[in-house]
Amino acid sequence: MKLKETVTVSESFSENDSECVSETTTDNTTRKMVLMVPMPIRAVQRGRIPPTQHPFPGQMGYENGFPLNGHTYLSSFISMLLRAEPYPTSRYGQCMQPNNIMGIENICELAARLLFSAVEWARNIPFFPDLQITDQVALLRLSWSELFVLNAAQCSMPLHVAPLLAAAGLHASPMAADRVVAFMDHIRIFQEQVEKLKALHVDSAEYSCLKAIVLFSSDRKPESVPSQRHSMNGYNTCGLTDMNHVDSIQEKSQCALEEYVRSQYPNQPTRFGKLLLRLPSLRTVSSQVIEQLFFVRLVGKTPIETLIRDMLLSGGSFNWPYMPLQ
Repeated sequence: MKLKETVTVSESFSENDSECVSETTTDNTTRKMVLMVPMPIRAVQRGRIPPTQHPFPGQMGYENGFPLNGHTYLSSFISMLLRAEPYPTSRYGQCMQPNNIMGIENICELAARLLFSAVEWARNIPFFPDLQITDQVALLRLSWSELFVLNAAQCSMPLHVAPLLAAAGLHASPMAADRVVAFMDHIRIFQEQVEKLKALHVDSAEYSCLKAIVLFSSDRKPESVPSQRHSMNGYNTCGLTDMNHVDSIQEKSQCALEEYVRSQYPNQPTRFGKLLLRLPSLRTVSSQVIEQLFFVRLVGKTPIETLIRDMLLSGGSFNWPYMPLQ
């Protein structure tokens, strides 16, 4: 991620409707995960709830449909980032207290929801739907784990070691001692990143900007870089076709965050820098470990990148045939 120099940002942003590609089929793994997405989200996708109406009204303070969390300043860009959130994190906070230990199934369910939330949010934020579909797939494929960590911190996801190890299936398939130590170290790194974000008391507007900065990053490479570019069912998942445009959107996101922080936290002159400095360390959390911790029970050997691609390409008009509407 490049930390851009400050530039002047125009407040006139256009909100473009996403032109989504619809697939008529999806694999059983994706279906299993989608069952965990709250019904109101699917209702929005089927058109039962207008996109501008929040699926869970009354749980947060709203003004003109935007959650403010007590803040009165929101640029139009940040407002659209917030409005793109599929559901408020307070929905999870109601059942997650600091010392609450979640069961294995609840952990996997929450993880599935956080992953879906990241993809749905990206699909509906400014500028992202206007990118070529290959660039959309590539950006999400390379940033999903960082978005997941930010969402986990935002909803105060409990990260107790024992249920995480159980969710990863380590009790069923014993590891060598050195592998267990290495795996525990990865869990510790994940916990530390979440706790450091929580210690900054990041608000919802700041989280939205941080996620946009992470998403629109053109200098990221996969954890395992192949010797040659390859495509996944015709979609290039390694390179970007318009890196300069992606960089310019990241600049807009960064400048929007800087302006917001300067307006809302005038007595914290170092806050903007502290927020930005948290982002590079998100990459220390291995995406492969996140898969093992939270998704192996749900998806087996299906790569998360494949699920993300399918979720993205399904579009808001995708017909969910396996879950009756209520």
